[in-house]
Amino acid sequence: MDINWLQDFVCLGRTLNFTRAAEERNITQPAFSRRIKSLENWLGAPLFTRSTYPVQLSDAGKQFLPVAQETIANLTDMRQTIRAEERGTTAFQRFAVLHTISVNYLSSRIAEFEETMPSLRVRVYSDNLRTCCQMLSEGTCDFLLYYSHQDVSPVFDEKQFTRKDIGVDMLIPVAEAKAATLGGWTLSSPSSRQVPYLGYDPTSFLGTVVDQTIGSRKPPLALRYMDALTEAIKRRTLAGSGVGWLPQSAIVEEMADGRLVAVGGPEWNAKLTLSLFCSIDRLDKIGRRVWEAL
Repeated sequence: MDINWLQDFVCLGRTLNFTRAAEERNITQPAFSRRIKSLENWLGAPLFTRSTYPVQLSDAGKQFLPVAQETIANLTDMRQTIRAEERGTTAFQRFAVLHTISVNYLSSRIAEFEETMPSLRVRVYSDNLRTCCQMLSEGTCDFLLYYSHQDVSPVFDEKQFTRKDIGVDMLIPVAEAKAATLGGWTLSSPSSRQVPYLGYDPTSFLGTVVDQTIGSRKPPLALRYMDALTEAIKRRTLAGSGVGWLPQSAIVEEMADGRLVAVGGPEWNAKLTLSLFCSIDRLDKIGRRVWEAL
């Protein structure tokens, strides 16, 4: 049996969609389907009920899912331990984290930890929310660090892991100061002027948060640019290209020196909670120290 079969099964068990699961696993759907079928043949029972849409886990699939998740995690943990022992070093503490959190929060915190934990070794996987959650679910990372929002549903089963909220950030609509003044860009006052809008990919977490924040209101926003990365939106905003919602932690200096200004009142802001997840019982001694320190 191939560990890829188990990872495929866990992915499909979460998405319940062959097409989406194949995309996440970065293989063609026919190849993905064959691997699921190979696992079912090895197990001797169907893992999914394919007569419904979306597909559903069969009784055997429901029984096997936690076993597959634990097996993947154990194999990954053991591989990391063996590799570390072979190199004569401590194991890496593996973080799956959103790009903007990696840049604006985690890198500086790791630098602080290195002063008191000289043997600390960190591997950071910066990716989108779905991939980061998948990595934690499959045991290929030790920690998941991401933003959560009250109006956006989690994309994985949080109850399987230990969670603690370690901070709060605000998502704020901002623009380059001069451009905002000359263009009369504002969201809080009625205006017939179109405001150029720099938006997130609607399938991304922050894109969903902004959509929820705007809600049924109809600000005069004219979409001019779209990207999934906060840093790309920030660069376009600083260039005076339009209004973008940016995490406050990413624009502290630019707001302080006046390069960026808010273009809406508090009602246009969104509160983001910085949440940390892990499986406590899988952490080594250094990992537990990192968990306590964060």
